[in-house]
Amino acid sequence: MSKAFASAGDLAEKTVSFTEVGEGLYAFTAEGDPNTGVIIGDESVMIVEAQATPRLARKVIDCVRSVTDKPISHVVLTHYHAVRVLGASAYGAREIIMSDTARAMVAERGREDWDSEFGRFPRLFQGHDEIPGLTWPTTTFSDAMTVYLGNRRVDILHLGRAHTAGDAVVWVPDQEVMFTGDIVEFHSACYCGDGHFRDWPDTLAAIAEFEPKSIAPGRGDALVGPEMVARALENTGEFVRSTFKPVERVVARGGSLKEAWDAVRAECDPKFADYAIYEHCLPFNVARAYDEARGIDTPRVWTAERDREMWNQLQG
Repeated sequence: MSKAFASAGDLAEKTVSFTEVGEGLYAFTAEGDPNTGVIIGDESVMIVEAQATPRLARKVIDCVRSVTDKPISHVVLTHYHAVRVLGASAYGAREIIMSDTARAMVAERGREDWDSEFGRFPRLFQGHDEIPGLTWPTTTFSDAMTVYLGNRRVDILHLGRAHTAGDAVVWVPDQEVMFTGDIVEFHSACYCGDGHFRDWPDTLAAIAEFEPKSIAPGRGDALVGPEMVARALENTGEFVRSTFKPVERVVARGGSLKEAWDAVRAECDPKFADYAIYEHCLPFNVARAYDEARGIDTPRVWTAERDREMWNQLQG
């Protein structure tokens, strides 16, 4: 019997955690579902990642209201994926911030990604009729920008390509805490369908150079303390390497996509099979790794139709 498509069979509600990762800094997590960060300044609040729908965003807002009544002034979106951005309207923020490259990816493939992810994650898109349309930033940056929430400085940085070409991280220097988006995961598979495997380790190394005391990752538990941070950085790097290296070897000998799939399963199943969304991510990860190993630098656009075709070819 073929596996249920992507996360279509994952219909159970997840338990939400709201963890303090620094003074006035929180990670909203939900058992491997997309995370959201919260940064409380002197007069207002910044949200990092908006969630997939206004319905899910309101769960974040409820958690914010449990610790502060300050208005939400900024939403930072670390990349363009629908499960991260389509809930942005719920926050009523005056500023929505993305990198220049992330905005370009909304323009190039935002509609296709919305349709694609709607099929992959039906539970996350309950209440989708409230989504007003694609989420567009009010402000963009190329390499770095700084926002002051009163006296609290927040640096928003593009450190390199990884999960997507336009990834941003958010650094709060007074607490030495970083919000990494999907560049870093914890006990959750990395989704690499829009990724850059060869660049990803260097971007992880750039994060490590900050020596964060805590990290709010893209998925999985909050990483509180240098030991957990180091463990997650190493584990994320191992996931990326374990996916790409077998595919590189297959491509070097002229092997097929199916041979690449078998090689990745042999390498990754023993290490990562119990990770959240592992089976979901695997076909998309192998397809992208196969393209990159063959010299295709820019990930091909995923559509709902291409999703199903790839799933049936590999995971089915």
